[in-house]
Formats: sequence, structure tokens, C-alpha cells
Amino acid sequence: MTSGVIADSIVNLCGAIGVAVAMMTFYRRDPKSPLTRRLLLALGVIATLFLDRGLAWWSGSFVLDRLSVIPAALIPLGALIVTEGILRRHAPRAVKIAALGGAILLGLGGTFGLQRFVMPYAVTLALFQLLAFATCALLLATRDRAALMASENRSIGRMAVGALVVIPFILTDFRTLFPDIPVRLGALGALLTVTVMLIAGGGPETRRHGLAMMALRLISSGLLGLAAAFMAPDVDAAQMVRFVAVAIAGVLTIGLMTDALRALFESQEPGVLNSVAASPAQTREQLIAELARHPIFESARRFREGELALYDPPLLRDFLSTRRVLRRSDAPWGLPLTDPAAERMVSLMTANNASHVIVLAHDPLDLIVLAVPVTAADPATETALALVRRLLALTPEAK
Repeated sequence: MTSGVIADSIVNLCGAIGVAVAMMTFYRRDPKSPLTRRLLLALGVIATLFLDRGLAWWSGSFVLDRLSVIPAALIPLGALIVTEGILRRHAPRAVKIAALGGAILLGLGGTFGLQRFVMPYAVTLALFQLLAFATCALLLATRDRAALMASENRSIGRMAVGALVVIPFILTDFRTLFPDIPVRLGALGALLTVTVMLIAGGGPETRRHGLAMMALRLISSGLLGLAAAFMAPDVDAAQMVRFVAVAIAGVLTIGLMTDALRALFESQEPGVLNSVAASPAQTREQLIAELARHPIFESARRFREGELALYDPPLLRDFLSTRRVLRRSDAPWGLPLTDPAAERMVSLMTANNASHVIVLAHDPLDLIVLAVPVTAADPATETALALVRRLLALTPEAK
């Protein structure tokens, strides 16, 4: 096996795994949606294609290689099915007939002998796929925007751009047309596409974070591939491209797997807000007892005004009158270091090895002092603490 065949196989196998993981993620998010079923059908065809190709090229199996034309010919039909689901309307009848007829002719025909005409068959299949993607992009671009929600229109715009961006990656899969391509990149294009699709499903801040992480993965994996290429003997430009493609495909696949596994673990072990939302507690004391079972609140201690006599409750009451959650790292909270109220609050937090103070009530004082582990100290946790404080403040005391 040549290095080119090895690289092609690895990239396609990574693509099959990555797309399969994306399918599981989409299913977990919304298993009963009609659009999810359409998307899973299309992605299943793509994953089957990459798996078939990867195994065929790795093993040198002529049968598997010939069978791979069936999912390749079905990709346009899958793209059209997803487009119809997104737009919530049928595509023109002629387009549907062309997609179905082309899939049957090129898929079964390629399996049973059309591949003998190598160049004409490759050109026809390439044009069929490209025209299908261009048609789907056109249908998305010319949609009735008023019939869809603003969020749907934004998602459709991104998908139309993605359909056009992925075309150059698809072209590299036709080695007959482009014999000098160092490695086939169709699977890499699919990995990039599903990664962006998963990121686009979140809010603006989540998308920014996801895109930043994706950029970091691409840059770091590309540099890793270049570094690995220089360890190989007789390295040339083609070898460098292969190393970079394999590294990026591998890192993107690993990223999809780790993200999916993290989401699965988080769903099985609810966060602090989920715990509060699902709690049957009726009083503040019961809710605090429920929170104590969560790792973030396992060190929490409640202080009522009578227990704060050593820290001058009237002075603390004035200091906390406009504050809800205090962080030790923000001390002295906009006051001079020698301010008596700041000194007493620092003393209270130091005595209890606390990182945060949650103010439940100001008159009389009612505080929760806790230590948030450094491994859990992130913006999401800070937001959760602020929301928990609001929920606790609204929960009635026991009568």
C-alpha cells in the first residue's frame, strides 16, 4: 500500500466515525423531530460511504470499492431530503425525479459495470453531486423567508454557505479527474461540516466558544501534522499534505467523540441548576439540604445573623445591601483594603476557607459560605451560583 492509499483510508475511516458520532448527538438532542430523521438518513448514507471506502482502500477489496458507488450516488437524494425538511415544503417534482433517477442509474449502474467507462462515469458522478449541492443551495437561497422563523433563516443561510464550501472537498475524491491530488479530502470536508452544524445549534456565546475551540483544533492539529511529516524520510509537499490531512481528520474525530461523551456524562449527572429544578423541596431549608448533595455545595455552611455576632452584623448588613454573591478573588470589592466591612468579610471567608458568599437575605442577615473547587470555577458556575441565590431567596422559609 502506498502512503497515499493509507492516508485516504485513514481520513475516510475518521470521517465515518465522526459522522456517526454526529448522528448520535443529533438523535440525542431531538429524537422525534421529522427533520432529525431526514438528517440522520442523509448522514447515514455519508457515513456508509466513508466506511466502505476506507475499508475498501485499506484492504484492497475490489467488491467493497465497487459497492461504494451506491452511497455516493445516494448523497444528492439525501441532501434534497434534508433541504425539503428544512424548508418545510417539497422541492420541484423534476428535481426529485432527477435525484432519484440519478441515484438508481449511477448507483446500480456503477455496481454492475458502468465503472468500466472510468472517465465518463467519474465525470457524470461528479457533475451529479455538484449539481445536487448547487440546486439545494439555490433552493435554500430562494426560500420564502417570511414563512420561516428568524432563527431558521439564519441556520439556512449558514447551511447554504456550507453546501458551497464543501464542494472543493468533494472534488478531491475523484482521483480519476484529479490524479495529482495527494489525498482525498471529502471525508475531511464532512467532518468540518458536521462540526460546524453541531456548533451552530447553540446560542451566540456558545457558537463563539465552539468556533474558537474548532479553530484551535484545526491550527494545532495542522502544526502537529507538519511536525510529524518532518520525521519521515524523504518528505515532500505531497507527504506533508497527507500528514496534515490525517492529523486534522483525527483531531476533529476525537473532538467530536469527546464532546459527545462529555454531553452524555453531563446528562446522566445533572448540574446544580438541573438538581434545583428537579428538587421536590418546598422550603428554603429543604432546598439547601438538596444542594448539599451537589459537589459544588458539599462544603457550604449557612450563617444566620445570630451566628455572625463576631463580624458586626450591622456593618455587614450595610456592606451587603447592594451585593448578592461575593467572590474572594474580587476582595476588597471596590473598597479600600482597610475598610472595616471588607476586613470582616475577608475574615469570615478565610475562617471558613471559602471562595464565595451567597447573600440569601439582608435583614436579618442570612448567608451561605462555600468553597468552589478550582476545577469547577468557570463562568458557567458563577452564573449557576447567581441563579441558585435568586431561587433560594424566592423560596419561603419553613413555618
